[in-house]
Amino acid sequence: YGGQRQLLVEVQDDTGTCLLRFFNAYPSMQKSLVVGKRIRALGEVRGGMVGMTMMHPSVRSAEADLPKVLTPVYPTTAGLPQTYLRRAIDAGLSRAELSDTLPRQALGALGLDPNWTLKSALHFLHHPTPDVTISMLQDRSHPAWRRLKFEELLAQQLSQAKAKHERNQLQAVALPASVPKATGQDAQGLHAKLLHALPFSLTDAQVRVSQEIDQDLSRPVPMHRLLQGDVGAGKTVVAALAAARCIEAGWQCALMAPTEILASQHFTKLLAWLEPLGIQVAWLTGSQKVKERREMLTLIASGQAQLVIGTHAIIQEKVSFHKLALVIIDEQHRFGVAQRLALRGKTNDAAEQPSQLEPHMLMMTATPIPRTLAMSYYADLDISTIDSLPPGRTPVLTKVISEQRRDEVVGRIRAQIEAGRQVYWVCPLIEESEALDLANATATHAAISAALPGVDVGLLHSRMPSADKKAIMARFVQGQMGVLVSTTVIEVGVDVPNASLMVIEHAERFGLSQLHQLRGRVGRGVVASACVLLYSTGDGSRLGDLALERLRAMAQTNDGFEIARRDLEIRGPGDFLGSRQSGAALLRFADLVEDADLVDQASGFAPRMLAQYPQLAEQHIHRWLGGQVDYFKA
Repeated sequence: YGGQRQLLVEVQDDTGTCLLRFFNAYPSMQKSLVVGKRIRALGEVRGGMVGMTMMHPSVRSAEADLPKVLTPVYPTTAGLPQTYLRRAIDAGLSRAELSDTLPRQALGALGLDPNWTLKSALHFLHHPTPDVTISMLQDRSHPAWRRLKFEELLAQQLSQAKAKHERNQLQAVALPASVPKATGQDAQGLHAKLLHALPFSLTDAQVRVSQEIDQDLSRPVPMHRLLQGDVGAGKTVVAALAAARCIEAGWQCALMAPTEILASQHFTKLLAWLEPLGIQVAWLTGSQKVKERREMLTLIASGQAQLVIGTHAIIQEKVSFHKLALVIIDEQHRFGVAQRLALRGKTNDAAEQPSQLEPHMLMMTATPIPRTLAMSYYADLDISTIDSLPPGRTPVLTKVISEQRRDEVVGRIRAQIEAGRQVYWVCPLIEESEALDLANATATHAAISAALPGVDVGLLHSRMPSADKKAIMARFVQGQMGVLVSTTVIEVGVDVPNASLMVIEHAERFGLSQLHQLRGRVGRGVVASACVLLYSTGDGSRLGDLALERLRAMAQTNDGFEIARRDLEIRGPGDFLGSRQSGAALLRFADLVEDADLVDQASGFAPRMLAQYPQLAEQHIHRWLGGQVDYFKA
């Protein structure tokens, strides 16, 4: 005894010796641990002055045959012992209703071993046999794991396919395409007139996706389409053409953007295109004065406002549309499920249309969706892709530079200003933070202003009053300001062709998608542009592996689709999706990158299962998703 009721036991095997330390030991325990007895001890091994030690391990006799199954070790917390967890989980497995919901005759064609049912797979993974290869359990390649992962992916696919099928049973107004009676200046019809009035020609990709949208709008079922394209690919003009078709048919269109800056950019651009054609465009944001807002609400409710552009203010209860038929949501991943549903509901509030009509929905994103992600989380949507950039867009040269070379970067800014160009400088914080030693926008603004005397240096961040933000952006857009120091409020939507240099401070703190969005603010004109990723390690140590991987990816490619693929690999689908699913992690076992073959199989099988085995499909969805099914309906 090493003190009252404390027992110390030294054990030895062919790898060495270990000291077992027991507290509150009973005499019977001492009798069972006699010299020469073979035991099996399970616990955390710690090193120390006396060598390897286990504190109060679980001990079993090893005289009997080897166990038929391995002992599971579960994640736990203080006060919740493994023995309790094992008993509770075993009891749950014995009580669970685990009848198979997969048709047995389909398993072989799906590449699944029919000997592994859901019940046998779950029991095996909790109690694997000693002969199993540990690597197959760790990398989840064992047939039992594959059965579990396929079931999870299939539930997701079934839910998406069911949501899409249910939406196709709803009614929407069919918006027929007008047949232009002439071309050029004599073109008749709003859609044709807009095409002629544009100061540029559409790319082949823009023509293709516009035709896909036109086909959807001509049907009496609600369109539910995601328009994706890289930064600067020209999604806005495609949306404008869709809006023109809706308005030409005598209906209203609404466009909602996540920030006032982005909404303002859309308003300015669409107003310039559509107002000369006789279209009345309304503007609706939360920062409007009461009188202006009341006037906008009146125009919207009466139907005089044919296109309504704004922020979340559009979905507020007081906003009532006259005849709403098309809803366009920009940067859709920035909106939650409830917000998208609220905008859909505005059709049913309309004064002069049957309440059973649903709006057509066109969602846009400048964050390209990797294939496996599109096949899983976006399987309920039709996806259009603008896969080429308009002519004249110059590739942006990206440089990864240490914070220690900050003075060189400021010198580069001076050269750009002298050449008549403009510069962005992006910071991750607004003010000093005790928790994070990061550059802040206000301090950086002061430092750059001091380093560049005579240069108009502006400051923009989300806490500024709306009027101040508009004034700052207007000066920068008009070329009156040389440098704009900003937080990520300029991430999307800002279009200043004269801006040729982007500096992102503490770039190691940003995700790949956000870095790519920020980089897209330059290179929008004909002049060569650059993006400087300014990183800092604080204590002078090397960057972490993930941060280094992100920055290298940015320097190696300008392709948004390749960036998105790497971003998915680094972050996983939960972080990549953001508010699409309101933060819910809908995949716990499958990995979209590692299990791409299972995604393909589940995607192909789900429609057949819904059609041939509808009852089993319902049971499968309910078992795996339960209340999370609603996330797929927005």
